[in-house]
Amino acid sequence: MFGNCWSALEHFAALKMEKIGVAMTTPMFSYLEKQLEQRFNLFKLWIHPLNSDYLQQNAKSIRAVVGCTKIGADANLIDTFPALEIVASFSVGLDKIDLPKCREKGIRVTNTPDVLTDDVADAAIGLAIAVSRRICESDRFVKSGSWTKGGLGLGTKFNGKSVGIVGLGRIGSAIAKRAEAFGCSISYCSRNEKHHSGYKYFPSVVDLAANSQFLFVACNLTQETKHIINREVIDGLGPNGILINVGRGVHVNESELVSALLEGRLGGVGLDVFENEPHVPEQLLELENAVLLPHVGTDTIETTIAMADLVIGNLEAHFRNEPLITPVI
Repeated sequence: MFGNCWSALEHFAALKMEKIGVAMTTPMFSYLEKQLEQRFNLFKLWIHPLNSDYLQQNAKSIRAVVGCTKIGADANLIDTFPALEIVASFSVGLDKIDLPKCREKGIRVTNTPDVLTDDVADAAIGLAIAVSRRICESDRFVKSGSWTKGGLGLGTKFNGKSVGIVGLGRIGSAIAKRAEAFGCSISYCSRNEKHHSGYKYFPSVVDLAANSQFLFVACNLTQETKHIINREVIDGLGPNGILINVGRGVHVNESELVSALLEGRLGGVGLDVFENEPHVPEQLLELENAVLLPHVGTDTIETTIAMADLVIGNLEAHFRNEPLITPVI
């Protein structure tokens, strides 16, 4: 009897959840979209934009927003939904969410940390090896038939090099652990010194770059870290140095980066992120010492499903009045 009652309660809760309006800002991942459709009343903002009559008529029913690294929740979107209670980001980064506005209005915010750490760190090391060992250039060399006409120039080793990491958080620490396995010496620059890390700390990014052969950018994006990689830092890294960015595109002054590569003041670069995605400077596209990824550091099947499940879990926890799994606010 109690089992039947419990099943009835679960069914009632599910029916109640289906009436909750959830707005998804842009297409992200079909699995996530399907899970949201099964559980909630899903509004797709790329089909019904904020200024559409349909959305305006239903705005008061939307209590949650699911955003990502492309489109999150700015002040305009937040003000459009007067009943908004929670913003769930399908990413670990929060730069696309107006956090002060959310705090002001008492709106909860969640993201997807931890589950993506390993994949981003793997991608960072992969980029470092791809640039230094000229992997992509070698692939093109073979496929174009050039191998029959001569040899390819030498690359440089990653093993045993000095590695600097800007931001020793979850991802930065995971990069450091992987680089250690290659016999690299690790240094870092962070907001605060991590006394138990065992790595050398530099309070200045310029000094870190001057003491590194590979510089990895893995910090959060804030006003302080915008263009943290500028001309001075790039020149500190030098003509034999390699820059890897798996943080946010705006961490790097892209025009200074392009100039340094064209002038030979920087040895190479591996980028998963760009200042104006999906637009990439044309000059970067022509450089053999630049390896470019389309912001896919987290894009494995396993991790993307785990991220989607975390978004769903946070939403369900909120609407059941349970503790959020990964709260930001």
